[in-house]
Amino acid sequence: MNIQLEKLELIKKLVETEDPTIIDSIKEIFSKKNKDWWDDLTDEQKEDIAQSELEFERGEFTSYEDVMKKYS
Repeated sequence: MNIQLEKLELIKKLVETEDPTIIDSIKEIFSKKNKDWWDDLTDEQKEDIAQSELEFERGEFTSYEDVMKKYS
């Protein structure tokens, strides 16, 4: 597949279309591609992550190995 040829064909189709829904769909694809997953989290989820990071920095965590020992 020649990516440059594919791009040119898409550009041609985009220029020729009069359908605003196609334009909107393409814009949405590009905006999702550049979106950071952090932006999709709720404030509560962001706070939970921040709290977890603080607990980890203070050494308040259980290692994977200890968890495995407990449930093995």
